[in-house]
Amino acid sequence: MKKIQMVDLKGQYNDIKDEVNNSIQNVIETTTFINGPKVHEFQKNLETYLDVKHVIPCANGTDALQIAMMGLGLKPGDEVITADFTFAATVEVIALLQLTPVLVDVNLDDFNINIEAVKKAITSKTKAIVPVHLFGQCANMEAILELAKTHNLYVIEDNAQAIGANYTYKDGSKVKAGTIGNVGATSFFPSKNLGCYGDGGAIFTNDDALAHTIRGIVNHGMYERYHHDVVGVNSRLDSIQAAVLDAKLKRLDSYNQARLYAANKYDAAFKDIDNIVVPFRNGLEDSHVFHQYTLKIKGVDRDALVKHLSEKNIPCGVYYPIPLHKQKAYLDARYKESDFEVTNQLVKEVISLPMHTELEDDQIEFITSTIIKFING
Repeated sequence: MKKIQMVDLKGQYNDIKDEVNNSIQNVIETTTFINGPKVHEFQKNLETYLDVKHVIPCANGTDALQIAMMGLGLKPGDEVITADFTFAATVEVIALLQLTPVLVDVNLDDFNINIEAVKKAITSKTKAIVPVHLFGQCANMEAILELAKTHNLYVIEDNAQAIGANYTYKDGSKVKAGTIGNVGATSFFPSKNLGCYGDGGAIFTNDDALAHTIRGIVNHGMYERYHHDVVGVNSRLDSIQAAVLDAKLKRLDSYNQARLYAANKYDAAFKDIDNIVVPFRNGLEDSHVFHQYTLKIKGVDRDALVKHLSEKNIPCGVYYPIPLHKQKAYLDARYKESDFEVTNQLVKEVISLPMHTELEDDQIEFITSTIIKFING
């Protein structure tokens, strides 16, 4: 059995090595390192894949969120509602722009932002909702869009973990995650379902005017060289990363299918284990792209299990061990622990197992059997 990796980027690279190497070499030989043809080619290909009018590449996923908020013209003091159970990037850009973060609880089943909690959090100062499509599955976007329409709010999708996932409306129509709200943001961090070999990100929108504003923001506020029309930042996807991403984009659906195959194997192994709750799915195979495969462990010491797996050379992760509302940078007297019952429970129970495109059956069998033996004593 091969050594088990949390994410096997080397194995994935070996399968696309020639195409990636040739594409990178072409960028080097043409010396078009910034905003070169490969960036524009990847942009157009991603627009086609997502069926979205505008993809604006940028330097990383955190920048993508910040630039999306800048593009919408949010002002200091505006309240922005987002989930408590997620990575800090989502809330840090809100605080960085001197907006007011409003953290709310999540659902116990799919880990995504809780609609009733969002409703309770809306005030006259609320200007936007940022649903995070956590671990690869969309939040309840129809309900969020209805709230946004009622209260005249923007919807900014944090799609760093769910690129390629489909969201299905009640009428059966489908749309890609990240393209549903006013604007979406994603990360191309190497471990993502669509990851580059460094940092990278992108913003998605169907709003022509917003796209125009964002294109200026990512490039120092310029539409014409040395003419700075808006306040901007320096956040561009470089051509080498675009070359890697374009090679992987052609394979994204097959990558997500490989993750689904592994998730199904995990599910089958754990189906009769009372102490394990496997990831919730809404019943549609294309709704979850399993950026993480995250279990809930009941009646067993989760941290002892983490230690046991480490001793068996099985990597795992706890995403996330500390809620955002308890992080020193985001403490707020407005928050009550009773408002975060689900998040406070999840941080004690969740554990994410190896999940990537190169997982093999014998590795999954070893991982699952090790966990089951530990739980059964």
